[in-house]
Amino acid sequence: MMSGSAQPCVRMPQHLVIDLTVRRTIVSLVTNLQDRLNDTFHALADPTRRAVLATLTSGPATVSDLAQPFDMALPTFLQHLKVLEECGLVRSKKVGRVRTCQLKPKPLADAEDWIGAQRTLWTKRLDQLDDYLRHLNTTETRK
Repeated sequence: MMSGSAQPCVRMPQHLVIDLTVRRTIVSLVTNLQDRLNDTFHALADPTRRAVLATLTSGPATVSDLAQPFDMALPTFLQHLKVLEECGLVRSKKVGRVRTCQLKPKPLADAEDWIGAQRTLWTKRLDQLDDYLRHLNTTETRK
């Protein structure tokens, strides 16, 4: 039988609907985290943006103060700030004619967590490889 939207009416067990909903939610969260990590690493890939972040570790700074050490036009520098803001590493606030930027370290913490998980994974894999190679060496020595 067809419903009002011309879709076949299919009855599914309730637990299947819940499982699919949970699975979609998990996939969405993982995809979102991956996108945020990609944005963070993209922002960190540029030396100008890393220098801006290093400056902001001392505290908030105006855009003009941040741009001063760089030999580039202000619109070009503002593009770097835009990348940092879009990934959440920097937040800016305009008061009157002065725009002040502040470091937001959460994306750095997320990247650090990811790097730590990768380090743990690869340490485990390399330890397993080391054990396997030692086993092979012991086996060959006995022959």
